[in-house]
Amino acid sequence: MKSLVLFVVVAMQLVAMSCSVEAPAPMSVIPVERQLQWHKMEQYAFVHFTINTFTDKEWGYGDESPELFNPTDFDADALVKVVKDANLKGLILTAKHHDGFCLWPSAYTEHSIKKSPYKDGKGDIVGEVAEACRKAGVKFGIYLSPWDRNHADYGSEAYLEYYRNQLRELLTNYGPVFEMWFDGANGGDGYYGGAREMRRMKSGYLYYDWPKIVEIIRELSPETIVWSSSLPDARWCGNERGVIAESCWAMITPEKVYPNGVEDAKVLTYGMEDGIRWAPAEADVSIRPGWFYHENEKPKTPEKLFDIYLTSVGRGGTLLLNLAPDRRGRVPEQDVESLMAWRKMVEETFANDVAGQASVKVSSKRGTGYGAKGLIGENEQYWATADDITTGCIELAWDKPQTVKYVMLQEYIALGQRVRDFNIEALCGDSWQEVASGTTIGYKRIMPLKEVEATAIRVNFLDSRGPLAIDRVAIY
Repeated sequence: MKSLVLFVVVAMQLVAMSCSVEAPAPMSVIPVERQLQWHKMEQYAFVHFTINTFTDKEWGYGDESPELFNPTDFDADALVKVVKDANLKGLILTAKHHDGFCLWPSAYTEHSIKKSPYKDGKGDIVGEVAEACRKAGVKFGIYLSPWDRNHADYGSEAYLEYYRNQLRELLTNYGPVFEMWFDGANGGDGYYGGAREMRRMKSGYLYYDWPKIVEIIRELSPETIVWSSSLPDARWCGNERGVIAESCWAMITPEKVYPNGVEDAKVLTYGMEDGIRWAPAEADVSIRPGWFYHENEKPKTPEKLFDIYLTSVGRGGTLLLNLAPDRRGRVPEQDVESLMAWRKMVEETFANDVAGQASVKVSSKRGTGYGAKGLIGENEQYWATADDITTGCIELAWDKPQTVKYVMLQEYIALGQRVRDFNIEALCGDSWQEVASGTTIGYKRIMPLKEVEATAIRVNFLDSRGPLAIDRVAIY
């Protein structure tokens, strides 16, 4: 009897093995784990707060006295609470902007918070914010301007050593961090220790030796996303309006973005289907017209922030939304009001995914484990087609008409980005009508529709770089 049972068990295992189907092969360029986790954050805060807040400038010249920095009511916990309450998953702080003033008591310069009246020179904004983020479960990141209009050695090898020392200091004392943010500022006029002259780098961004900077970050904070001109992990979307291109590939080839150290914004904007590195777009935009607080400026409305959400997160990238604390050190009340109303709009709009109430059909499937079931809700499965099938469709149907305003699509990007062309049709009455069309999808694509009453929605994938691997479809 035992032999018979053993025979049956082995036979069943062999049948299961014979029915198993391998996952689609990954594309040639795929994200690493830290990038996958970064994609899932979707939205996080920038905080521009430094000596410029007190001089009413966007770019300080570098000759500002540290004594000007004196917030009257700064509370790191209150700042982080605003970020968390707005459903922003992280906070990137301007530890040093172009003026060179440091928000931490750096051992490498006197041009820092230790020479300010804040807490009688004993304050440390970077440390306070980092600790508040950890307590609140908000991820912490750092912006460290490569350009320094204060430092006498800027433009020389000596400055590079200074800059790397400060990077090590920040990552050692306040890390690990989820993202290091470096902009493309490459010199200009400045104080430079009293020289008051123009210093432009002939080699552009190459002056900073980004591979060495990335090496330091990988050593001290290996899971950090590096956002910089060398495109190690993520890239600029080409504008500061919060708008990612409707056709946007996560892949890119750095040498084609910065030929001779000069930026090609068009390549940054659209990415490259044949790019050699996974470096998806991040949309950086401020809640106000400027990046720093200016009394005469007003925040964007919740409706405008919602539009930005659709053109950033809704186009496969991430949203880096800047907040500008005032001279108290507080996010202005009207900005907070706009943020909270925006969060409410997003949550209410995408609260009810009616895909879960639909019957779902797919045009074909790869085999067991890769069918329509993987498309609905958040789960570990996905729909995939056979290796030789690069087109297909998903159809969702309801017994009663549904009011449809948005369709959300996600590719299974752990295996790469594939879709080149798709459209969406709605069954209105007895006829199918095309209601939207697009090209790329990537991590997430939210397609706004002209509101329709439909008994079925069909997504047609018209062209792809390989077999389809679709993670989720949601209908709102």
